[in-house]
Amino acid sequence: MTPVIAVLGAKGLGLLFLWLASASAAQWLSDRKGYGERPGLATGLLLSAVGVIIWLLWPAKAASKWKLQGPIPRRGGGGGGETVAQARAHGVGDDET
Repeated sequence: MTPVIAVLGAKGLGLLFLWLASASAAQWLSDRKGYGERPGLATGLLLSAVGVIIWLLWPAKAASKWKLQGPIPRRGGGGGGETVAQARAHGVGDDET
């Protein structure tokens, strides 16, 4: 009897990569919106591509990277905009708990 090694197949491998990519994207979105990485990772792992859509529609916190720097960050970090730490030092988003 020969051991079966390659049972997954191309379709299964593609779905696995889609699942992992959507979990990574949901984690990145939730971190940019100010909720941390863990809620996004859990949403992406449990709901797959639907988790990304949820985090795209979820509102961002006031002192988040999404609100201060925009949805897509500038490359190189030298954008001239205010950083999250500077905004918190000025009191932006203090009313949220």
